[in-house]
Amino acid sequence: MKRISGGVFKPLQFITPRLVAGLLVLSLVGCSSNKGPELFFASGYVADQGINRLWREDTAQHEPQTILNVYSPYYGGDTIITRYEFQQGQLHLIKETHATKTDLGVMLRFDEGGNVSFMQRQLPERREKLSSDEIERYKYEASKVLDLSNALQAGNVRLVQARWRKGIITTCAGEQVTPTLTVRSQVWLAKRASRSNDNLGLAWLTAPQGNELLLVANEDFCKWEPKESDL
Repeated sequence: MKRISGGVFKPLQFITPRLVAGLLVLSLVGCSSNKGPELFFASGYVADQGINRLWREDTAQHEPQTILNVYSPYYGGDTIITRYEFQQGQLHLIKETHATKTDLGVMLRFDEGGNVSFMQRQLPERREKLSSDEIERYKYEASKVLDLSNALQAGNVRLVQARWRKGIITTCAGEQVTPTLTVRSQVWLAKRASRSNDNLGLAWLTAPQGNELLLVANEDFCKWEPKESDL
């Protein structure tokens, strides 16, 4: 996975953590179907300083098994990939890596009681332990990501990634599409396309409320997009 290079523009605050919380409430009120959620689901949301794309795999019992969170900052900085693993619904592993700075990362493992059994921060020239405050922060982030993922899944907010080539948009699944986008998103895409070499990567959210463009970049997202077998 490469760091997103340029063209990352802050879009409309379409799917934010606050709106996700509202989606969860509505979904709980209106949930009358016995059909469970999909076992593999991709979604995302807008954070204060960047974009989060989530890929989630559940067990056959519809408990969380793996969540992969790809965080891309708006301006500068490296893309951060955080993997969360669960056992019987309980947090078991947190592994944070950087897309280009491979000598940086964090790993935390937890036992059945939720206690840390292993912790390590990888720095360019050494490894070190994390403080208790840092551990709590990582646990809080894991809980937050799980809650947001639950709400996004319940609200049917889906992530779609695609390639843009000479005006033709093809999803990573190979389907040619023409997504209905907001005027602002259309202007954003047109500006980026005018400065590109006819090669762009797109990511957008589709939901009952409409579609929202998340990212336009000189990167082929399809090259690294996780599949169910990857998680």
